[in-house]
Amino acid sequence: MYDDDTEALIEEFHDTVNMQPQELEEWLETEESKSVGDTDDGESTGHQSGRRIVEIKRTDKADLGDDDFDHMRKVNGYVARHLAQQPDGDVEDTRWRYSLMNWGHDPLK
Repeated sequence: MYDDDTEALIEEFHDTVNMQPQELEEWLETEESKSVGDTDDGESTGHQSGRRIVEIKRTDKADLGDDDFDHMRKVNGYVARHLAQQPDGDVEDTRWRYSLMNWGHDPLK
């Protein structure tokens, strides 16, 4: 259905985003989620991304479009860059983990 590059993108996205839509939605409602990230209009970029990720994960693969693929690339890149910056020690209650979780990736999973 899609070319090999797009199939690889979709697979990487699903490997990167290790939180289920319901789990991510519940996380986005927490104060911890809302406490991290750069904000332009009151909601952080990561928080907006998390809501978009939920939409993508709930969309049938056949119905995904170019905007979805663009966001998948953005998510894959952000998570990869952020994982490379892991702080030392226990990361469970860190802004670093909270930020990743806004982007659908829980590094403790």
